[in-house]
Amino acid sequence: MRSVAINIGANTNEPGFRGPVFPDGSFEYIPIPESEPTAEPVPTYADLDLETDVSAVADRPVHFDPEFLEAGGDRYTYGDEHGVKAGPLSELSAGDYLFFYATLSTVDEGTAWAPPEWGAYVVGHFRLARDAVTGEGYRELSAEEQAVFDSNAHVKRESVDARVLVLGDPAASQLYETVVPLSTPDGGTEANHLVTDLSSDSGKGPWWRRPMRFDEAGTGRLLALATAPPASAAGETGE
Repeated sequence: MRSVAINIGANTNEPGFRGPVFPDGSFEYIPIPESEPTAEPVPTYADLDLETDVSAVADRPVHFDPEFLEAGGDRYTYGDEHGVKAGPLSELSAGDYLFFYATLSTVDEGTAWAPPEWGAYVVGHFRLARDAVTGEGYRELSAEEQAVFDSNAHVKRESVDARVLVLGDPAASQLYETVVPLSTPDGGTEANHLVTDLSSDSGKGPWWRRPMRFDEAGTGRLLALATAPPASAAGETGE
């Protein structure tokens, strides 16, 4: 059992703001905008059931990827066209895990476990239902096998451009109710020991944008913390 964690979700570049994280550890998953023409209509920000004010981008279509059942998706799917993510994801096999982390804005900067302004947090995971599928491999699948990815944002584009596609097992995949901190309470750019001790990343530089690999022990620790209150997780990971 192994895993990869990748950055997802709205950020200060696109669409210009981050999703929020609240004092109880709950958060809003806000996807990035869709940047390519699509073969079929996709939701806009106005279509999402969000507390966050998205009026500035209300009419922009959304790139709903990763797709979570808890957020209104049809399946648990993820696709990526960028080699920096597609490379490590292509190595994952059925039964491995894909973790998703996002940078989120701190709603109450007096929250002891949350860094001021913003932090990086794990917000969900997939357990792979099948081996990851490369772009070339997808084109070689039968129509029936391709159909399980039909709801993915990259497949909805006019040209399927994913270099990798991942399908999550619905019995073992989820968008979390509360976050798992990857930043220390000192600041969003300060990586905690989940990053520096358990992942392949050094925690130096812009670690919150990079893919991270975890071995079996690291994967197990992340899964255990997924059900822990964020204050407990921050207390442990702030050591």
